[in-house]
Amino acid sequence: MPSSFADLVARLDALASDDPSASVSVWLGDLAGRCRWSHRADAPHYAASTMKLPLVIAAQRRVVRGELDLDAPLPVRNAFASVLDGSPFTMDEDDDQDPETWAAVGATRTLRELAEHAITHSGNLATNLLLDVVGRDEVAEVVRLAGCSPTTVVGRGIEDAVARAAGITNTVTAADLGLLMAAVARREPALGGPPVCEPVEQILERQQHVDQIPAGLPSGTPTASKSGWIPGVSHDVALVRPAGEDPFVLSICTTIELGEHEAAAFVASVAADVWAADHARHQAHDVREVQR
Repeated sequence: MPSSFADLVARLDALASDDPSASVSVWLGDLAGRCRWSHRADAPHYAASTMKLPLVIAAQRRVVRGELDLDAPLPVRNAFASVLDGSPFTMDEDDDQDPETWAAVGATRTLRELAEHAITHSGNLATNLLLDVVGRDEVAEVVRLAGCSPTTVVGRGIEDAVARAAGITNTVTAADLGLLMAAVARREPALGGPPVCEPVEQILERQQHVDQIPAGLPSGTPTASKSGWIPGVSHDVALVRPAGEDPFVLSICTTIELGEHEAAAFVASVAADVWAADHARHQAHDVREVQR
C-alpha cells in the first residue's frame, strides 16, 4: 500500500500509462471546502447516480421553503417526457436497484420515500419522479450555491435517450462532488442551513451501497455517502467522521473499463491509500512539531 501521496500519484500515473483512456480523479478536503490533496480533480466524468446528491438537496430546500410536502402522496408511473423535445420515454426496471418503488407503479409514494430511495437504494425510477417534481433549475441552483464549476451539470433524467443522443447529459468532477458534500456537512447557510442539510446527511448515512469509499476505510468508520456506477464509470463521495479525528470529505471518480465489482474494489483501494497517506502525513507533521 502506498505510504505517501507521492506513492499514490505514481500508482495512478502508472494506471494511466497502461490505459490512456482511463481517468481517475480524487479530491480530499475539509468541511469548509478547502482541498487538502487532489489528483486531476477537475476532470469531467459522466455523473451516473452521483447526480442524485444535488437533487435530494434541492428537494429538501423546496420542502423547507414550504413549496413541497414531504408526506404528500405522488403517483408512481413509468412515463416521462424528454427534456429535449417532450417526447415520451419509459425506464427499464432491470437497470434499477430499487424494486420497492417499481412495485408501487400505479399507486403512490411520498416525496420522503422517493428521496430516501433515490439515495439509499440509488433508485432510478424514484430519481426521475423526484426530478420531475423538484425541477432541473432547482438542482442547478444547488450546484451553483455549493460553489461547483460549470462542468457539473444535471441536464436530464435517467434513460432520457433522445436527450442523451443530442448531447444533453449529466457530468461531475471529483472536486465539485466534494464541495457539494462539504456544504451539506457544514450546514451551508446558502443552501438553507441545518433544516436542509441535516435531513440530507441523515439519508446519506443510511446508504446501502457502501462497497466503494466506505469499504476502503477502517471498519466502523462513520460515513455518509453517495456512489454511482454504470459500465465503465464508478464514483463515490463520502463525508467521513472518524472518532477522535477531524471530519473530512473524500471524492473519487473513475472512468475506466472494469466490471462493477472490480471497479468498486478499485475505488475502495484508492480510498484506503488516501487514508494511509493522509495519516502518514499527519504523523510526520506531528514529529516535526515535537522536534521544534
